[in-house]
Amino acid sequence: MLNFDLQLPSRIHFGKGKIGELGKEILQYGTRVLLVYGGGSIKQSGLYDQVVQVFKDNGIDYEELAGVKPNPRISSVRKGIAICKDKNSQLVLAVGGGSSIDCAKIIAAGAKHEGDAWDFFTRKARINEALPLGTILTLAATGSEMNGNAVISNEATMEKKGTGSSYLIPRFSILDPEYTYTVPPEQTAAGTVDIMSHVFEQYFSPTPGTYIQDRMSEAMLKTCIHYAPIAMAEPQNYEARANLMWTGCLALNGLLSAGKRTDWATHDIEHEISALYDITHGLGLAILTPYWMRHVLDEHTAVRLSEYARQVWGISENDNMTAARLAIKQTASFFKSLGLAASLKEIGVENIRLEEMAQKAVSSRELGAFKPLHYQDVLEILQAAYEGAEL
Repeated sequence: MLNFDLQLPSRIHFGKGKIGELGKEILQYGTRVLLVYGGGSIKQSGLYDQVVQVFKDNGIDYEELAGVKPNPRISSVRKGIAICKDKNSQLVLAVGGGSSIDCAKIIAAGAKHEGDAWDFFTRKARINEALPLGTILTLAATGSEMNGNAVISNEATMEKKGTGSSYLIPRFSILDPEYTYTVPPEQTAAGTVDIMSHVFEQYFSPTPGTYIQDRMSEAMLKTCIHYAPIAMAEPQNYEARANLMWTGCLALNGLLSAGKRTDWATHDIEHEISALYDITHGLGLAILTPYWMRHVLDEHTAVRLSEYARQVWGISENDNMTAARLAIKQTASFFKSLGLAASLKEIGVENIRLEEMAQKAVSSRELGAFKPLHYQDVLEILQAAYEGAEL
């Protein structure tokens, strides 16, 4: 295990009725709030009215940035920054899933920055301060409610990039599983894959001696496998929704990566797909992940992949390579059982763009820690995923 420093400053309010904590939390930072959210789902569910009532009861003035899209755009970020600067906002409150939260994070940073917010993603500027941020989560997926990461798309340049800073970690997050009851099955499925992918990319690591992190990772994967089908069949099953929501939060708050080298190659490759085709992130990951696993499998990596097979899927095969291959097939079968596509061709990705995506994925740095990937590796993964090749 490697040395590490870890601080988890977010205050989590988890459970039914925790919206009651919202007014007290906001008033610690001021009375002028920018409310950031996506489509009309929070109005249909009644959550919007609850939030506005809290504002009224506590004398909180608010402005709104509505319509944040999946794969949030830098144009929305810029609009939010302009509002914050014009109204002298004291806190940014995101209500929704990872897209709304990521958008709100960069708004919070951009409100304290004199240049353009895209500078944070091109390394022209660092995030050295930000407005306080709070979140109310409505989708178990990204873990953005308890970490300092954000991913934003630039529609002008067709790029999707991530950044991170401790200043982007929410001061508080309200996690009421009942707010996820109305999440459609396809979003529940994609969100579950997103959670599992976060775990995979910390679990499949070359760092030895991380027994506790690995056992926590396996428990989170098994939780997703157990509860996702239940949540999809019974949308208002509180136990299923609660376990998925808390797993999503724990999967990317720093606990699993502490003391480890991590591998985010699959995420980086998927970002190039969704930058061009605006697909749901979890859907892209569901297609790519089994082909990444197959591509990196060799005598060395088979040790960890077979451990995954035995600990998560209960595969009893003694030969590591055989066990690993069975686990890869089991992973793909599980994603398919959730109703997700199994090839890039199915979701409209064009074969002629694969080389471009592979080149962009490796343009800034070498991908992978579990097994390094170069251009040809990425291209082969994309080609196999495009065809839905036999695993």
